[in-house]
Amino acid sequence: MDPHEDSSGHGTACAGIVLSLAPQVELYSIKVLGGTLSGTGALFAAGLHWAIDNGMQVVNLSLGTTKRDFYPILHELADTAYFRRVVLVAAANNLPVPSFPSLYASVISVASQEDPDPLHFCYNPAPPVEFSAPGIDVQVAWSGGSYVRSTGNSFAAPHIVGLVARLLGHQPYLTPFQVKTILRAAAYNMRIRDSA
Repeated sequence: MDPHEDSSGHGTACAGIVLSLAPQVELYSIKVLGGTLSGTGALFAAGLHWAIDNGMQVVNLSLGTTKRDFYPILHELADTAYFRRVVLVAAANNLPVPSFPSLYASVISVASQEDPDPLHFCYNPAPPVEFSAPGIDVQVAWSGGSYVRSTGNSFAAPHIVGLVARLLGHQPYLTPFQVKTILRAAAYNMRIRDSA
């Protein structure tokens, strides 16, 4: 991938969240969206393909598509990632509509919650969204060295990515299935339930 700048601030925000939870992580930026946060499904698939082929351990997907034409290719890429031990974490759509790849079982899907504590992520026993993390009125880094307050599932997903990166830093050979199982056990609402 060629060097590029963040034309909207979205990537900077996600990277800042990941780094706040996993400061030792090595980050790569794969630009598939323009300044208006829009892009093509083909470019999205190409970026995901690059991440898988280049050995990323965990991939933040704070984006998705509602276009069913891209269901098969994204599903195939998600399965390829799963079997190559690449953990994909996808933000659910901010609207109640089906969005890909967050609906695939091989992907960790994330939505927003109000609790601002990044270690208070929760497990959702009623899919399709599996986990929730801070994403409502959160302070995020922005391009140009500034900070803004923002809301969206796009900012919840990198919280989970940061936690997964920390986990894989200690246990790099975990499978995506094992990662999901550990996240479920470590989720704030499951710890409270199990300690009651």
